[in-house]
Amino acid sequence: MDKVEILISGGGIAGLTAACAFGAAGFSVLCVDPAAPVTEREAKGADLRSTAFLQPAQRLLAQAGLWDRLAPHAMPLQTMRIIDAGGAAPEARLTRDFDADEISDGPFGWNLPNWLLRRELLAHVEAAGNITFRPGVGTDGLLTRTAEARVHLTDGSHVTARLVIAADGRASPIRRAAGIDVQTTRYGQKALAFAVTHPIPHGNVSTEIHRSGGPFTLVPLPDHEGLPSSAIVWMERGAEVQRLAELNEDAFNAEASARSCHVLGPLKLASQRGVWPIISQIADRYSAQRVALIAEAAHVMPPIGAQGLNTSLADLRALLALAEKSPEALGDAAMLNAYHRARHTEVALRMRGIDLLNRASMMDAQPLRDARAMGLNALHALAPVRRGLMRLGMGTARKRG
Repeated sequence: MDKVEILISGGGIAGLTAACAFGAAGFSVLCVDPAAPVTEREAKGADLRSTAFLQPAQRLLAQAGLWDRLAPHAMPLQTMRIIDAGGAAPEARLTRDFDADEISDGPFGWNLPNWLLRRELLAHVEAAGNITFRPGVGTDGLLTRTAEARVHLTDGSHVTARLVIAADGRASPIRRAAGIDVQTTRYGQKALAFAVTHPIPHGNVSTEIHRSGGPFTLVPLPDHEGLPSSAIVWMERGAEVQRLAELNEDAFNAEASARSCHVLGPLKLASQRGVWPIISQIADRYSAQRVALIAEAAHVMPPIGAQGLNTSLADLRALLALAEKSPEALGDAAMLNAYHRARHTEVALRMRGIDLLNRASMMDAQPLRDARAMGLNALHALAPVRRGLMRLGMGTARKRG
């Protein structure tokens, strides 16, 4: 039977980042995932979304020894632009910019494609001496005791660990094995994720366009084949997403360009299209005996304001800080109770805010869309409120100077 200090269930971006962070802190780590990571843009099953790492997340990546590897591929996000296109015609009627210069000497964050993140994280893990990654192997059973956890794996082997970290997604098998329930909200939405090229440079501006059905978000990517490029997440009602996903490329380009209000000119697909359902979900607890939940095992939220993975990495920062403070207490009841207290309430409050924003973005009735535009204008016009919202969204209260 193998023995490690930490077993991580889930080899996605959150799980592999956790492996790198705890490995850099000196802990022995085993990470397992039933699927091998897809690390090529055009490969079947590639994750075509992108991740904007906000400043606190970037500092965690640097602490884990990852940032030097990721930085050459990262596109800075200097401005967050919100456009309301909720008038009678699908065109921008109100545009408000939130610029990082108001609150920081650096950009809000840096954007990278998810498939590329997996490639670079995997390369880092393979070079580390105290991290083992076993793709094609999942968890199939959990037995915990006061001193350790015993995990049964799908290849028939067993592993004992002082701490089991569930980073295994919204249907987390470790969470279920630990007997932790979740509360789920379904919106009837799905999201399309894809990359495009466009003739107008994005200028390091992330743009979120609101009309109805959900936001249409363009996030800067490095140039693709000599042309400016952006990653797009297009949220809509489920039936509409299915219709869009089945359009031929020319028809899809035309509809995406219209939905973007042509802010970057005509859009042209530069990747496959991926579809996934939009929900909110939060676990009743973030810990159990010898178990900690992070990322989508703990919470799932609509992809608005780059909050999803950044909230996940805030989980990781909190758990890592507790482990480093008292390595001898790794995985004990006091540590895990402290982790739950540190994260659950804060995440629940953040999720309520994202829920309200998503519901506002879905509005169909014209009077409600008009009220949404007036609200955006009012919030942006008040400088202290605007800066406070930017700090809240970035996950830091640090002020410039």
